[in-house]
Amino acid sequence: MAVLAQKECQWEVCDYYQKQTYRNRTYICTDQGKHLMSIPIKHVGGKQGKQFYRDVRTDNSYSWQRLHWRTLETAYRSSPFFEYFEDDLAPLFEDPPTFLLDFNLECIQTVYSLLGLSVPAMRTSKYDLSPLEVADMRHLVNAKKTLPFDPPYYTQVFVEKHGFIPNVGILDLLFNEGMHAADYLRSLSLDFAHA
Repeated sequence: MAVLAQKECQWEVCDYYQKQTYRNRTYICTDQGKHLMSIPIKHVGGKQGKQFYRDVRTDNSYSWQRLHWRTLETAYRSSPFFEYFEDDLAPLFEDPPTFLLDFNLECIQTVYSLLGLSVPAMRTSKYDLSPLEVADMRHLVNAKKTLPFDPPYYTQVFVEKHGFIPNVGILDLLFNEGMHAADYLRSLSLDFAHA
């Protein structure tokens, strides 16, 4: 999110979907510590195997959105800014999305609008394995790779119980820092992004 706040970016929409990325998961802080929230997707199997990210459908066979919203309410209701942003974010958890990419872009647009930041509208028109004219940041979605990133402390809801938990999703920053979250993102060093 710091890269989006500081750099001109282009969305990669022409690559194959890869499992275990931040495309369908995020982490938040709860009373139990760091907690994974994952969006279920419909996997294609058999001969088809791979599918383009833009074609990945969410699996709405159970109400994962309701579960996610309740988890967010439980974790952040006592945060300084949950109630301030609640009405803008709650609609994201009401109507089941069809495609993961569209849902992700809607979520990012909503959060960045709340922060007063512009979200890049440019999207790739073809997949380029090694783009030369732009910095390739696609590796940042890999949830299995630990980045050498130590973000500055900010006060979290359960900091007294667990200490500061770094590298969680943007909602943690938004609910705890409010409009100061944009300045926080702009102040971060992006050295980690090139590792």
